[in-house]
Amino acid sequence: MTRPITLFTGQWADLPLEEVARLAAEWGYDGLELACWGDHLDPWRAAEDDDYVQDRLALFERHGLQLHAISNHLKGQAVCDDPIDHRHRDIVSPRVWGDGDPEGVRQRAAEEMQMTARAAQRLGVDVVVGFTGSSIWKYVAMFPPVGQDVIDAGYQDFADRWNPILDVFDECGVRFAHEVHPSEIAYDYWTTVRALEAIGHREAFGLNWDPSHFVWQDLDPVGFLWDFQDRIYHVDCKDAKRRVGNGRNGRLGSHLAWADPRRGWDFVSTGHGDVPWEECFRMLNAIGYDGPISIEWEDAGMDRLVGAPEALEFVRGLAFEAPSASFDAAFSSSS
Repeated sequence: MTRPITLFTGQWADLPLEEVARLAAEWGYDGLELACWGDHLDPWRAAEDDDYVQDRLALFERHGLQLHAISNHLKGQAVCDDPIDHRHRDIVSPRVWGDGDPEGVRQRAAEEMQMTARAAQRLGVDVVVGFTGSSIWKYVAMFPPVGQDVIDAGYQDFADRWNPILDVFDECGVRFAHEVHPSEIAYDYWTTVRALEAIGHREAFGLNWDPSHFVWQDLDPVGFLWDFQDRIYHVDCKDAKRRVGNGRNGRLGSHLAWADPRRGWDFVSTGHGDVPWEECFRMLNAIGYDGPISIEWEDAGMDRLVGAPEALEFVRGLAFEAPSASFDAAFSSSS
């Protein structure tokens, strides 16, 4: 079960894709998880322009890289979010932002997600990774409290907005891998259960598993893999370190800057945090996951040009294959 190890380009979108591809190939990555921002991928052009598709594919071929997944977190975020405000203006394209009318932004973001499915099909990719947004994340602290009817309406809103998007994914033979993440409709175990129920467990909607977000919430990333094994459509590798031992640092980060040591947690280089990586990879073997392992670099305390190749070396050392059938047979006969 040899799984390709890829680099997610979302945190590298300040560099031209040509440069990111050159670096990734030199470091030894097998491919890229291609972000739909910067100059890396325009899903509208990829859905409609044959020359543009061939240009992207030729770039990968030039550098000896594979393309297994594309990601459109930023536009997906705007599909369900409430409120839509200056934060979204700063992350979505002018085409999606338009005049800034919130409902118009949501509808244009939904249209771009449909175009992303079409782009994926034309690029020969069967998984799109991203966020969904959420109209009820703003109630996560639950004070002042809201009625259960408000929460129910939030999941209905998600279903109403995402089912038409998923219809296009079905038409294109592409699956959406939602990243279970704070600020999304599914951000932990039970909200994932509820989100899957809301869209009728349709196969077009699955999960992108990133263990850092589970560690941050004191959830078990290994058990999550087992329980949702038929929905793990993509894997991102990112580590997190909790800093809660001094009685001052809280889980919510205290509005402090990304790498400020007074935060209660931080993203750190892979292998230096609290993710139980060996157990995670053993479970990936157990559930038969054979897709890409994508390294997502967000460690603000380490130079990414140093950290990204180190992370690749770490993951290669852990992404071992499951025991072969011959090994199992030998073990059974010896016992």
